[in-house]
Amino acid sequence: MLQIDKIRAFVELGKFLSQFSENANHKNEHVLRNDLFFDAFVNLIQLSQSHNGWYTESQVYFAIRSWAEALTEENLTKWLSSYEFSEHSTPNKSKTVGLILAGNIPLVGFHDFLSVLISGHKALVKTSSNDQHLLPFLANYLIAVAPELQTRIKFVDGKLENFDAVIATGSNNTARYFEYYFKHKPSIIRKSRNSVAVLDGKETKYLLIALGDDIFRYFGLGCRNVSKIFVPQEYDFTAFFEAMFSYQDVIHYEKYANNYDYNKAVFLMSNFKLLDNGFLTIKEDTSYASPISSVFYEYYNHLEEVENRLIADQDRIQCIVSNNLLRNSIPFGSTQKPKLWDYADGVDTIKFLLEL
Repeated sequence: MLQIDKIRAFVELGKFLSQFSENANHKNEHVLRNDLFFDAFVNLIQLSQSHNGWYTESQVYFAIRSWAEALTEENLTKWLSSYEFSEHSTPNKSKTVGLILAGNIPLVGFHDFLSVLISGHKALVKTSSNDQHLLPFLANYLIAVAPELQTRIKFVDGKLENFDAVIATGSNNTARYFEYYFKHKPSIIRKSRNSVAVLDGKETKYLLIALGDDIFRYFGLGCRNVSKIFVPQEYDFTAFFEAMFSYQDVIHYEKYANNYDYNKAVFLMSNFKLLDNGFLTIKEDTSYASPISSVFYEYYNHLEEVENRLIADQDRIQCIVSNNLLRNSIPFGSTQKPKLWDYADGVDTIKFLLEL
């Protein structure tokens, strides 16, 4: 299968996904295979929360829209332009890559799936029990528009077998298991990471509202969600909380509300000092990983000390958000909008796959 054909298949998938949004689903007669897939996908979106209570229609639509925006010919060409794919133009160069996917947010494993196929390999996929429906559906759409992919995609329920390399995502505990189990295979093993924001107190309300999306998108379940903020000494949290009120409807989701009530009770019983606005607690803590419905904060005296701290802990950090306060930080509101070339954990997945 030629590289141009693989790109074309994913561009068609992007066009298919572009029909769906939270406001309305608009069927485009020019999109391939709509007769088979459009209504079925609408139905799957509506059923997603019954499959996983965290997968509300709003969150699923956001994930779909993000991938629709990413899967354009322009983006795919830009992403792949710096790689050489000619080595994988013959069948004997193709490897079977096992994918063990997470399920914390909708389609979280799609980038690995895309990378394996676009690099000319076969994908042997084990989905998370929390996300068993969306990716197989999109895989079926790809096969419908590019039947050559039929032999390159396989989903498995049990143990992964007969593979040449693996990309596995899990917690720190499961990562230790993965590292032992796959020690004789080329691998990318992803562990738990968190994202942080660095404030200086000069942020506008607009920027702080954008930060709220980094905190609340997907209910804070993603590694790209901000779970910790660094603030200067004597920081006034009033503006921060005022901006967060834009997201107060999150408390109406039962699973989030249950976590809020539980975690707040645990903190209070432990006599921790909390700031609370009725749907979010913030607590002074040196840790990076805060529980759902809570954000940790830490004071700093100089930005240099924060930067040095984050460099030292870079294997625990996914994203750093700021208003150009630190090198390599990204803008507020962008954590859940990564580009195709924004690799998880900073590991170049395509480079890894091309070197197999």
